Amino acid sequence: MKSRKLLAATAVAMASTLALSACGGGGDSGSEDGSVSMTFWHNSTTGDGKAYWEDTVAAFEEANPGVTIEIQAIQNEDMDGKLQTALNSGDAPDIFMARGGGKLADVVEAGQAKDLTDLIDPAVKEAVGGSLSAMTVDDKVYGVPVSILPGGLFYSADLFEAAGVTENPATIPDLEAANEKLRASGVAPIALGAKDAWPAAHWYYFFALRYCSQDTMNEAASTRTFDAPCWTEAGEALADFAATEPFNEGFLTTSAQQGAGSSAGLLANHQAAMELMGAWDPGVIASLTPDGQPLPDLQWFPFPEVEDGEGEPGAMMGGVDGYSCSADAPDECADFLNFALSKESQEAYADAFQTLPASSEAQGVVTDPALVSILEAYNEAPYVSVWLDTLYGQNIGNALNTAVVNLLAGQGSPEDIVQAVNDAAAKE
Repeated sequence: MKSRKLLAATAVAMASTLALSACGGGGDSGSEDGSVSMTFWHNSTTGDGKAYWEDTVAAFEEANPGVTIEIQAIQNEDMDGKLQTALNSGDAPDIFMARGGGKLADVVEAGQAKDLTDLIDPAVKEAVGGSLSAMTVDDKVYGVPVSILPGGLFYSADLFEAAGVTENPATIPDLEAANEKLRASGVAPIALGAKDAWPAAHWYYFFALRYCSQDTMNEAASTRTFDAPCWTEAGEALADFAATEPFNEGFLTTSAQQGAGSSAGLLANHQAAMELMGAWDPGVIASLTPDGQPLPDLQWFPFPEVEDGEGEPGAMMGGVDGYSCSADAPDECADFLNFALSKESQEAYADAFQTLPASSEAQGVVTDPALVSILEAYNEAPYVSVWLDTLYGQNIGNALNTAVVNLLAGQGSPEDIVQAVNDAAAKE
């Protein structure tokens, strides 16, 4: 596979430039003979992504004799639940996937994450820049990002052209007009995998980004109250948009990323024209095309603006994929994270996952047109908000996501979304 070839070429370079001593402080994973074993959970179950982590671990083990890492690949939609169970049972993996924000803060508050402030290489901190803030709690670092994942609308340029859509929609009315043309051409305008809840909730998140100011969103993260009018206005805007029937038939039972019938699969196979998703989407779509290759006509544009919102034009929403160490993990866990954030490893990561690496040193390898567009918008954005279910933590996030699905299913109202979130916040 391409990622294996690239990593094979860089393994020697990583070993020579980032060879790290396995004689660190260690932890419960150490043994009397000085060897160290660790467990590692990630969410890449197939293809180049899975191969990337296998090769990265192998390169790290070669550079650090006596250190072994046992890998477990877990389906993305199962990760949060399984990880929370493992953390609560005291049987957490040493290295685990973390998306930062309120979710990571909850893990830190429970004493389940290792303080990495003095263990992460200063050069790594500089390379990832502001994205490290997503993995920082109370001015201490508890993880590192491996990719930045701003969101927006991925689309098929060929389907747009066939439907007579000549310009990317800049406003919600523009998007609704494009949807009409696309539907008339015989394709679903927008693919949505609402079975997994969070993709449906993304639509509410982005409307909230447009209707709520940055201060309002940050205040809600601090006070855990969601009574500002913009939260209801966002729900009303989503309800109005959904009433135009923009999504694929059966969207409530469609999964997001698994198989040709998923929302990503519908776009990959030109059965739908658009999907609202984060910057990991090109890689997922590529894995679902008939030939398993990137979709040649895939492009991207930011979520459209609204007329009467308080959000600053150009603001983006997204997150990071990153990794943390469990509280009892040996210091070699941090060594592995430093290794994975090297320029060479980050370039290989961007290639394997077809996404945006967190390290600014590695972003020069990004050539995919959709990803180039995202990176340009990201660098020009006045601010970037974290996904709301990440920003506000797992309990509030789950309540929010479920309430949005209920709205789209005709079983809830905009007011019900706000009430569900406030009720969940009151229980914390």
